[in-house]
Amino acid sequence: MIRKKKEEIINEMADSLSKSAVAITTDYRGMSAKEMVQLRHQLHQQGVKYKVVKNTLARFAAEKAGIKGLDQFLSGPMAIAISYDDPVKPAKIINEYIKAANSALKIKGGVLGNRALTAADIINLANTPSREVLLSQLLGSMKSPIQSFHSVLSAPMCGLATALNARIKQLETA
Repeated sequence: MIRKKKEEIINEMADSLSKSAVAITTDYRGMSAKEMVQLRHQLHQQGVKYKVVKNTLARFAAEKAGIKGLDQFLSGPMAIAISYDDPVKPAKIINEYIKAANSALKIKGGVLGNRALTAADIINLANTPSREVLLSQLLGSMKSPIQSFHSVLSAPMCGLATALNARIKQLETA
């Protein structure tokens, strides 16, 4: 590969890494080309970039992007999944693909921001609920005290209304 092409790859990857929410490295040894295409397709549908990159080029790109901790996962045949918005998406897709297809794909590690993630960390990340579920849980927990407060304030009024209705019925029957 000529030097200019390598520099283009490094610059493109450094740009991707600097904008990324998460980058996950995988070992794709033992996967067929068909399996690789299926995985790439699943990731691409969710807006995740998945690319096979030479380790030295990835190391230079990570260094240029100012990302520390990624170089410890850059050995052997390696592909990297990069997500720009949701850090959970690629972890979920890769983890589900490994389980469903009984694939030879292995998670090596990755980075979330400037924090290095081990394979176990990425599996834990994959098991966390999606952003939408977490937001709905947060809203539910914020709404609960307000509903309780409303119930406490309205209970005396309901009790008074019930007592007045009972007295009215008592006077009507008498």
